[in-house]
Amino acid sequence: MNYQQTLEWIHSFKANGRRPNLKRMTFLLENSGNPQQNLAAVHIVGTNGKGSTASFLQHLLTEAGYQTGTFTSPFITRFNERLAINGQPISDDKLSCLAATVKPAVEKLQNTTSLGRPTEFEVITFMMFVYFGQVNPVDIAIIEAGIGGLHDSTNVFKALALVCPSISRDHTETLGNSLTEIARQKLGALDKGVPLIFGPMTDEIRPIFYQTAQQMQSIPYEFEQDFSILEKDRTFDFTSPMANITDIHLKMLGRHQKINASLAIMTSLILSSKFPKITPSVIKSGIQSALWPGRGELIADNLLLDGAHNEDSIRKLSQLLKDEFPDKTIHILFAGLKRKPLENMLKHLASFDITLTTFSFYEAAQLESYPERYPKTKDYRSWLKRAEQSEDLFVVTGSLYFISEIRNYLLKKTRIS
Repeated sequence: MNYQQTLEWIHSFKANGRRPNLKRMTFLLENSGNPQQNLAAVHIVGTNGKGSTASFLQHLLTEAGYQTGTFTSPFITRFNERLAINGQPISDDKLSCLAATVKPAVEKLQNTTSLGRPTEFEVITFMMFVYFGQVNPVDIAIIEAGIGGLHDSTNVFKALALVCPSISRDHTETLGNSLTEIARQKLGALDKGVPLIFGPMTDEIRPIFYQTAQQMQSIPYEFEQDFSILEKDRTFDFTSPMANITDIHLKMLGRHQKINASLAIMTSLILSSKFPKITPSVIKSGIQSALWPGRGELIADNLLLDGAHNEDSIRKLSQLLKDEFPDKTIHILFAGLKRKPLENMLKHLASFDITLTTFSFYEAAQLESYPERYPKTKDYRSWLKRAEQSEDLFVVTGSLYFISEIRNYLLKKTRIS
């Protein structure tokens, strides 16, 4: 298969939707020598902040000199980003070879069992384990869960640490309607004796983290209890019994990114007994170099991209804008998915100048499905042109698929000009 045929083959499994079944993953892995057992890896679960936390961890581990694999979703610029080593996406040729390597096991699953066709995410997850565990072995992998944890396709290995940046309502059709249900699903990925590092949690679900840790004989590390940050304008200090690091300056904006960075720092300190090249100076240098496209990203002096795709991340974006740009007039372009609570999300942005649009994705909300009271545009390009002629701040937010489309359009436009 060439690259385009490879992508078509992978995407051909999309129609199978979300049908969590670890029996399919177990079959695929057992028929490929169980590559997941070769991996030293960190597992990241939660609602928001997984990708940013993974990026912080990858950058500091790479800075320390370790070959670091990352498995993330969704991609922003190209599919290959989902499988990367030291931040470099897998090449087209390697992706095609990898697909050819796993294809026989996928066909065997379909032809010889009653388990059915795998989902697209299962196929990609399977490819990841084969790539990092067999084809191109890494020193350590950072594996971002898809949806949930307990039944998630990634939940087939024992992690060095489980990290959970946040819990909020999202994918309720799969994970449950209450925060308690969602938290239990996410924490279902915790194995016995694995350290649990987690961010700020509500009083409703915080006890679940301690109960789960106790049940699994795991040591819990809670933000603002076992480690903390002290914000100082654009920088912050990290404090813990294991190390103190001062004057950290991030490329990603917002307090939530400082919290995500602190989770990565705490995780790396826990890992340092097995990965001795991790030192405070390496941590600081790596953390400060981290960038995660489409998340708090100033892609131009007055144009910010942030994939705030649920209520919790929209609230954090609103706070970011108030904290970082208090004197700016702010204009927001929003496009979301039709299965999201769009009206509730928009309420958190009501103090800004909002324009709604749509984009070319089968799950994108169409303009007629939005509340009437908001201005709308069919063509986001005309809205973006305003940013070129103004000193105001322009913010593009909503679905990460929308951010991907906008970012690719802007990068292509920049290359052409």
